[in-house]
Amino acid sequence: MLGVLHARRLYDDKKVEEAREKGIEFEFRPDVKATFLRILPLRSISRAWGFLMSVDIPVWLRPHVYRAWARAFHSNLEEAALPLEEYASLRDFFVRTLKEGCRPINPNPYSLVSPVDGTILRFGKLNGAGAMIDQVKGFSYSVSSLLGASPLLSMLAEKNSEDDSSTIEQESTQREQSKKSWWRVSLASPKVRETISECPMKGLYYCVIYLKPGDYHRIHSPVDWNVLVRRHFSGRLFPVNERATRTIRNLYVENERVVLEGLWQQGFMAIVAVGATNIGSIELFIEPELRTNRSRKKLILSEPPEEHLYEPKGVGVMLKKGDEVAAFNMGSTVVLVFQAPTSKSPKNNDASEFEFSIRRGDKIRVGEALGVWHA
Repeated sequence: MLGVLHARRLYDDKKVEEAREKGIEFEFRPDVKATFLRILPLRSISRAWGFLMSVDIPVWLRPHVYRAWARAFHSNLEEAALPLEEYASLRDFFVRTLKEGCRPINPNPYSLVSPVDGTILRFGKLNGAGAMIDQVKGFSYSVSSLLGASPLLSMLAEKNSEDDSSTIEQESTQREQSKKSWWRVSLASPKVRETISECPMKGLYYCVIYLKPGDYHRIHSPVDWNVLVRRHFSGRLFPVNERATRTIRNLYVENERVVLEGLWQQGFMAIVAVGATNIGSIELFIEPELRTNRSRKKLILSEPPEEHLYEPKGVGVMLKKGDEVAAFNMGSTVVLVFQAPTSKSPKNNDASEFEFSIRRGDKIRVGEALGVWHA
């Protein structure tokens, strides 16, 4: 089985790399397989797979199983923090920690680092909270549909879109709307308000990173920030590989996902951990009691997400750059949506503006800079 998976992955990777070298971008094109996947009980299959992954493997067999997996999916076993014999199950092996120093964090205080090991699929600048993110050429999804109802993002977006010539009446209306937004999410904290009021002109950016089954599976904090709220969307569990992004509509919006939302020194920050087939279990280290891919009689995709506000209100959970945040099994996708410095005019080449230091298709590791700005 591992041999077949390895051969298929090599073939698919070769096709993608050849296309990138020729400057060809695959377009969105639904196929029969995508339709068939909607019929399959992928949530139940993923729970069954999760059970098998948790079964203890005989000690003598563990090194052979893990080395076979590493050969099939190009995992670096030398980075594992423990000897292979000490990983009792495949699940323990997938979410393994690394040796100290394997993922140095970029020390530049004006850098935003990658939260995961993976491949850069998409990144760019967004035109407000209602902007669209390209899933693939020919199909997009909205930021609001990915994150859910986000009064915090809406409030910050409104603040940055204020025109200098706005009338007193308009400003009064916006302040009233902001107060209501704060009330809805119970974040009426003087500390948070003060932080936001000091923020200069900000732009909204995003970055999509795909984790292959052989990648390191833990999610780390990209910056120093305060996590204020968590949303859990119970959804489908489609695969999230590159073929799936080209054939399944609203892939990241329909799949089960966990959204962490809060503030950092430059404004809004959200990390979206997207589940996938066989990866229904997303673990949050800051909230161990959270359970994903729970069994239920009927899945209603339109139902509101489960939301949890972290205490204390307005402060939440404080994370440092590089801190461990979450983990999931095999491969999946992480989406970052964040505010960062931007120039007021597209023609103004402001040195303080945030700039990505990556390209599409780049392989990136935890702690490496996604982008930088200058004070």
